[in-house]
Amino acid sequence: MRIFKFGGASVKDADGVKNVFDVLQKVGYEEVLLIVSAMGKTTNALEVVIKNYFEKSPDLNASIQEVKKYHNQILLDLFEDENHDVFYDVNEHFADFEYFIRSNKSPNYNFVYDQIVSYGEIFSTTILSHYMNYRGIQSQWIDVRNYIKTDNTYRDANVNWEITQKAIAKIGKKKQLFVTQGFVGSDENGFTTTLGREGSDYTAAIFAYCLNAESVTIWKDVPGVMNADPRYFENATLLNQISYREAIELAFYGASVIHPKTLQPLQKKEIPLYVKSFINPLLAGTSVAKGEDLEPKLPCFIVKKNQLLLSLSSIDFSFIMEENISEIFALLHQFKIKVSLIQNSAISFSVCVEDKFNNFQELVKILSKKFKVSYNENVSLYTVRHFDEKAMKMVEKNKTVLLRQMSRETLQVVTKE
Repeated sequence: MRIFKFGGASVKDADGVKNVFDVLQKVGYEEVLLIVSAMGKTTNALEVVIKNYFEKSPDLNASIQEVKKYHNQILLDLFEDENHDVFYDVNEHFADFEYFIRSNKSPNYNFVYDQIVSYGEIFSTTILSHYMNYRGIQSQWIDVRNYIKTDNTYRDANVNWEITQKAIAKIGKKKQLFVTQGFVGSDENGFTTTLGREGSDYTAAIFAYCLNAESVTIWKDVPGVMNADPRYFENATLLNQISYREAIELAFYGASVIHPKTLQPLQKKEIPLYVKSFINPLLAGTSVAKGEDLEPKLPCFIVKKNQLLLSLSSIDFSFIMEENISEIFALLHQFKIKVSLIQNSAISFSVCVEDKFNNFQELVKILSKKFKVSYNENVSLYTVRHFDEKAMKMVEKNKTVLLRQMSRETLQVVTKE
């Protein structure tokens, strides 16, 4: 079994869906499980629906209709017969979607978020599976919520591997194409959960691990994994080969091409991961597998925008010791604030963080009772793996450096631009 994952950019319109069909024609589709994200910017559009829902905005219905209009246009562009079953199936999913919005009583934002935003993947995979059948590739649509089982940590769920393994094993190896959703699972009560933003890559790794897959391929609009994000760095270069260890390091520091949780299950069973272009599917792309750390061996640049640099110092000039640091980390964990960089001295402690769940101000209120607190908003964290003097100068050019940290292989710099 091969696992293919297509992201939202690859199915953003009818031409994108047709191109997925073309890719499968070129690379084969027997014994393939296809994992697909929401179409285009649907996740963002559904987040607007959620915002309007909680704010009881008069724009709620209009935002729902925007999502429907977008998908209906793709349907009309793909299927000549408006009586095709796909229209009925998609409308049924929209009816369920709107019923939840009307009937929900839960005030829990994260719970509501997962129930609503997951419909993006339901819509996209329903359309794609029908289109494959329409064009002559037999496919079977499956609901990933019946296979990936998680706890109820909504928006960032943890996989129950034992139950998930048993469920996925039932798929077996069939000489056909399966189509399912990325990013989504369900808890023990059957409520939808999500695996975190960009979690579709992780979905691919979960299925690969449980099926002992031959390989995982992530299809993107770039030739493979670059040594830098072309949006922020000039002259980005394709990396032909990356070891699991190096890829995990890059993912940990925030490389956007590979989800941080994706690589660990693949490494355990030495399942190779390929990152390839859906524009030029026959190109080799990048291989993540056993072997050389990097080929070619180049500095790798990663940037994380919209970070916060939090600095704490003791009010009475006493040392910040293990007990204080333990307390600080317990609070960071409690408020689900992701730590990207740490630096401390005798009486101060600095940490660069990401406030994914908008809990930072609540954290500051609590910390201010015991520490002198200061922070910088909207800072950027640059990480350079295998840095040299030229790379260091490049990331610091025309920026105010707030914090710098170096080890043998890695340079990290927090800047204000």
